[in-house]
Amino acid sequence: MARGGPADAALAALTSLGFAIPRALGPDLGPRFGAALARRLGPLTSAHRIAMENIAAAFPDRDAAWHRKVADEAWDNLGRVAFEYGHIETIWDLTEARDPKARIQVDDATFARFSEIRETGGPLLVFAAHLANWELPAVAAAKHGLDAAVLYRTPNSRPIAEHILKLRQDLMGELIPAGLMAPTKLAKALQRGAVVGMVVDQRFGRGPRIDFLGRPAQANPLLANLARRFDCPVRGARAIRLPGGRFQLELTDPIDLPRDAEGQIDVAAATQTVNDVIAGWVREHPGQWLWMHRRWR
Repeated sequence: MARGGPADAALAALTSLGFAIPRALGPDLGPRFGAALARRLGPLTSAHRIAMENIAAAFPDRDAAWHRKVADEAWDNLGRVAFEYGHIETIWDLTEARDPKARIQVDDATFARFSEIRETGGPLLVFAAHLANWELPAVAAAKHGLDAAVLYRTPNSRPIAEHILKLRQDLMGELIPAGLMAPTKLAKALQRGAVVGMVVDQRFGRGPRIDFLGRPAQANPLLANLARRFDCPVRGARAIRLPGGRFQLELTDPIDLPRDAEGQIDVAAATQTVNDVIAGWVREHPGQWLWMHRRWR
């Protein structure tokens, strides 16, 4: 069916409805409703079996009840993320005053790191993972007045992709879709001194083989390749979900990446180092990670 046909129109209408409902419910009730819905429906899907297998393999010393609890929390988190999409700008309320009642919280160390980046600028690479609401770290640079570029994966559905792009484009700086041209576009952003962010915890079939949560996995070397080429700082960013619809945002100091005999970034070893940081984050808050992904295929 050609684009613009009846099927596309019907899907676009359904997509609009699907995004309108969370918006209508608001940033407080919407995520709670999404969490309840995901907790109820998630365990009925084939993705639940994948999640349970992944959790059991990553935490073999824990019992089945604990594994089920983590899976339940992961569905809760995913439901909240889905219903938070249309409210990211409302959720992001971090200001210089750092109101302790605000939805977005940062500690003194992270706040100082943000200030340092504002002063020094880029080029800078920032990695994140599918933890809590993984859209929030991508908002941070642009909201702090920095030249930012974010790598994102385009959904297969064109109407869904267009809706998500509209939600993101005014919040995250330059949006670079994953694909053949992505490395070139990311390199150009770094050349102009931008802060470049990407989520790096998904499987990448052509990447180096690393250890992730105790099992061999293939990982995306793009960030390490860019770090090698530009020899720029690399930091990690994550959100931690807190009670009451709030989040703790954390930014690391620059990561000391391994280098080869010639003094250049060792791509495979650096990819392992980055994933070690992410694995540590997952172990701290296992119920906030996206276990439904086939990370270890």
